[in-house]
Amino acid sequence: MDRLLRAGSKFRSDWRLGYGLSLASFAIALVSRFQLQGTLPPGFPYLTFFPAVIVTTFLAGLWPGVLCAVLSGLAALYFFIPPFNSFAMDGSSTIAIGFYIFIVTVDIALIHFMHRAAERLEAKKQVTEHLYDQQRTMFQELQHRVANNMTFVAALLHLQKRKITADPASASSALDEAQSRIETMSRIHRRLYDPASVDLPVAEYFQEICSDLLQATGARNIVCLVDMPAVTLDIARLTTLSLLVTELVTNSLKHAFADDGGTISLKLERLDPERLALTVSDNGRGVPEGVDMAASKGLGTRIVQSLASQLGGEVRALTGLRKGAAWQVVFAA
Repeated sequence: MDRLLRAGSKFRSDWRLGYGLSLASFAIALVSRFQLQGTLPPGFPYLTFFPAVIVTTFLAGLWPGVLCAVLSGLAALYFFIPPFNSFAMDGSSTIAIGFYIFIVTVDIALIHFMHRAAERLEAKKQVTEHLYDQQRTMFQELQHRVANNMTFVAALLHLQKRKITADPASASSALDEAQSRIETMSRIHRRLYDPASVDLPVAEYFQEICSDLLQATGARNIVCLVDMPAVTLDIARLTTLSLLVTELVTNSLKHAFADDGGTISLKLERLDPERLALTVSDNGRGVPEGVDMAASKGLGTRIVQSLASQLGGEVRALTGLRKGAAWQVVFAA
């Protein structure tokens, strides 16, 4: 049955093939009925036409089947129902035609509803297969992301351990810093795997990330401006980019502003068909003279560089600014 339905899909998808099959089936049925004219007893005008209508409807669909049924009924009435070679009708021919119309209507309707049921079943099957593939992909992505996050946490704790080893008095602040970063990762992941958040435009999504950070740090009089085009990022890159933005924005919140506040800007632009550039800047106090941000060996700098490498890109500090500081990450689009 499945093979026949798949074979018939060619006729149902191309109206020329469907109606061609209808005319061919009618012609074969008519010729066959003429060939049987001398061997059949009276009373079988539709013997070869019923199979033609059924086969046509089954393979080509509703309207080719209707066409075949109409042509077959007219041919039977003209050639094989008295008075012959005429469309004139009496009481017996009316009954015969009524019987024919009833039978082909039932056959066509049953086959049509069977096709509709098969189409709905196939559609549900495709939806189920899509959901299965989607769940499998999400599970694999979740496993991969959890493994990456555990590696990230391990590297973070290792860096903090080195910091404590160099300065034991900083143990409390180092642990607080590690805790803060892990909690930030947790918030980002909750937002990423919330369907309502993932479906947001990228600009609105990162605006909410910034709002979370402002609220978490208790920053006042600081505004976060996001300028991003409508681009699509997969979950893996969106996660990494979120962590990177979080690190850079947090750095600005910690070091850039005095009590009078300021502005942090996020801008995503397409450099060319192959590359995107994310710039995170602030109008704060800027970098002290003689400090090379790119050459810094601080924990935050190393985290940013690691995240940029995960994106297949590189990060650099922008220089020559009249006020504030800026980082730019160029990565593959």
